[in-house]
Amino acid sequence: MQKCALNVAVLLALSLAVASCSAPGTDTGSAAAGGRGGRAGRGGGPVPVVTATAVRKAMPVTVPAVGVTEAMSSVDIRSQVTGQLTAIHFTEGRDVQQGEPLFTLDSRQSRTAMLQAQAALARDTATLKNLVSQQARNETLFQRGLISKDQFESQRATVEALNATIEADKAAIETARVNTAYTEIAAPIGGRTGALGVHIGDLIRANDTTPLVVIKQIAPIYVTFSVPGRFLRDIQRYQAKAPLSVVAALPDSAKPDVSSTVAATGTVTFIDNTVDASTGTIRLKGTFANADRQLWPGSFVRVTLNLTTSSDAIVVPATAVQASQDGQFVYVVKADKTVDLRKVTVARQQGDEVVIAEGIAAGDVVVIDGHLRLTPGARVMEAGAAQGGASRGPRGAGSPAGRNR
Repeated sequence: MQKCALNVAVLLALSLAVASCSAPGTDTGSAAAGGRGGRAGRGGGPVPVVTATAVRKAMPVTVPAVGVTEAMSSVDIRSQVTGQLTAIHFTEGRDVQQGEPLFTLDSRQSRTAMLQAQAALARDTATLKNLVSQQARNETLFQRGLISKDQFESQRATVEALNATIEADKAAIETARVNTAYTEIAAPIGGRTGALGVHIGDLIRANDTTPLVVIKQIAPIYVTFSVPGRFLRDIQRYQAKAPLSVVAALPDSAKPDVSSTVAATGTVTFIDNTVDASTGTIRLKGTFANADRQLWPGSFVRVTLNLTTSSDAIVVPATAVQASQDGQFVYVVKADKTVDLRKVTVARQQGDEVVIAEGIAAGDVVVIDGHLRLTPGARVMEAGAAQGGASRGPRGAGSPAGRNR
């Protein structure tokens, strides 16, 4: 009897426990459902997003490339005579002007050769004067028949040979003068000097394989780059109207912790006459003034070739365009604060902006941040209003939309 009473008590306790679990306000399944249903955009509040307006404006039509800077001219300075180096008139690594003295060689040997040639000229000139006098006398004697014809013609040939010797003496003097001038080496172009390959006291040999120094003209400077050959017709067409502009950008060394670049603008001055069959590209050169020496020979730079400008392009931030299996699309915010998925055709991208060929119109409001939580028809609100007036701006690399891309 006592055992039966105990069983009844246990059953009564279990019944009370089940009843308490099913009491109103304690249904865990309903709470979980409420949590899921309360997610923004799915029966809950609006989805916070950042938006931008599509605008119609002028946008350049550009071709990106990678270029290499190269000196407009590069000269290897070599000596044209052999001699000892006696003076260096510049500091390596600095700019020199055209005609500025660079090196001086010992000129004593060439000056001595010039003195010898001048002495030989004086001697032969005096000898010629004597022979000319003798020839005048012999001509009179020949007319009278007092000397033979052979003797007269031999005398005349001697005079002519001596005239040739005098011309050779004059050439020797000029050669010695030129060699003396070669002992003073001046800069043939203006530019930046490289490292010195010699020192004072070295024996410099004529036309040695190792240059004394190399001068590179870097202002102005060339940037050589290649673009796909399919752009050749456009390049030729627009270049015929006006020289095409080209922009070269390189990292800003003054801001190593910031993704910043220094840009220089030049013009296309060379289009190669052959498309490279192995790469399908055409080589071009842009000329840059480079007055600030930002471009340096041998540096790699990012090049943007500007072909023309489209005056009525529809432009949105690049972060507005998303990709899916069906192609690229944007979310357009309608007047009732709901979003519509629009498929778009992207014509090209220019920096942080894209040009839309079709799919949206100027004035459409597009979502640029917050795409992950959106579905067609979802209600949205500006993220600034949801976050107490947070400022709007482009998405960072860690934002949800950034990860979605």
